[in-house]
Amino acid sequence: MDKVFINNLEVEGIIGIFQWEREVRQLVSIDIEMDFNNKKAAKSDQIEDALNYKLVGKRVTAYVQKSRFKLVEALAENISKIILKEFPVSKVKVTLRKPGAMRGSDSVGISIIRP
Repeated sequence: MDKVFINNLEVEGIIGIFQWEREVRQLVSIDIEMDFNNKKAAKSDQIEDALNYKLVGKRVTAYVQKSRFKLVEALAENISKIILKEFPVSKVKVTLRKPGAMRGSDSVGISIIRP
């Protein structure tokens, strides 16, 4: 299966378990990899036959900006549900990172795969 991906989609949202995290928007970085058969799009060269990654990115961005999750696990799970429900993909991998969340590391996060 072909893979369509978005790497390092940076969005600010409310995420975290501490009180200060409930009050301040934080940056999260999202990688999305989607299984999609690209043969029709490759043959036709028409966006209508492709998985429009711009629409996926806009939808995920809007969702994260409005969300108020405590855990990156919950946010990643809900992003995967939206993509599987609203776009014609057979499987999705969502990697979500919180930069600067732990001293001594660039970021912490989670990576999930959902059919």
